[in-house]
Amino acid sequence: MLDTYLNELDAALPSLLGEGGAPVAALTRHRLLDKPHGDLPRWHDAVAALPPGPAPCRLDRDRVTIGEPGAVDPEALDAALRGLMPWRKGPFEFFGTHIDTEWRSDWKWQRVAPHLSDLRGRRVLDVGCGSGYHGWRMAGAGAAQVLGIDPTVLFLMQYLAVKRFTPETPFWFAPLRMEELPAGLAAFDTVFSMGVLYHRRSPLDHLLELRDALRPGGELVLETLVVEGDERAVLMPEGRYAAMRNVFFLPSTEHLAVWLRRCGFDRVRCVDECVTTVDEQRATDWMRFQSLPDFLDPDDPTRSREGYPAPRRAVMIARKA
Repeated sequence: MLDTYLNELDAALPSLLGEGGAPVAALTRHRLLDKPHGDLPRWHDAVAALPPGPAPCRLDRDRVTIGEPGAVDPEALDAALRGLMPWRKGPFEFFGTHIDTEWRSDWKWQRVAPHLSDLRGRRVLDVGCGSGYHGWRMAGAGAAQVLGIDPTVLFLMQYLAVKRFTPETPFWFAPLRMEELPAGLAAFDTVFSMGVLYHRRSPLDHLLELRDALRPGGELVLETLVVEGDERAVLMPEGRYAAMRNVFFLPSTEHLAVWLRRCGFDRVRCVDECVTTVDEQRATDWMRFQSLPDFLDPDDPTRSREGYPAPRRAVMIARKA
């Protein structure tokens, strides 16, 4: 299975990244074959235990839907899919089995999608793509090519669980971080970075990397944690934020707009801003660890358990000037 995936990625990368495809392919092979994650054999076996593909898939629904209910043994299917837990981004439905993921990622897509330039025919990069849920939705919206990148190998295996059934869909996944892509690509019509910026010690460097991946006039879709305030407002937590160790900068939307303009974007606008609720992020039978309800102050849900404002997210859209 991994050999097939790697060969298909090798074939796709030149059209996505040009000469930049070769180092991406080499790093992917190194990460999976030379220094594999210790759980990779178990995850590989879980994907291999799924029914053979292809199967009818619907990528334009809130639940990315694979196959028809009742077409396969539900107990064997459930066991294989549970071998890929925890499922954090979704939801998905495999042959009638609903994977109720930690995040209702469909809600985020509903907030973002109305404000996008038409994705039909566009070349798209999804940075920090997680399980690939949003990448499948981008493909379902008509994108000509989608590349998702995320360093978490479990997310790659969850992506392969879907790709098994829709091999012709032009969505590929590379287990890389944004800074590991070749610099100055200028290859994509639309770049998404959702839930990444606040994990970066240098947010401006991340914005510059996103800009350099876009063609001139390309569109950036940026979703990140923010705080309320004017153009001078930015929070840097002293320690953890909502139990997360690696959270660095939470700007206001007005301050974030300044960052974007300084980094070479124009037509900057905030298209959505809302508090993340415990209905959107929570533990489920498919993700049994602690989740947002455990990270808020039990006496004041408007605050994190460290005393900071509770998670609030904004979606910014901008054009590479």
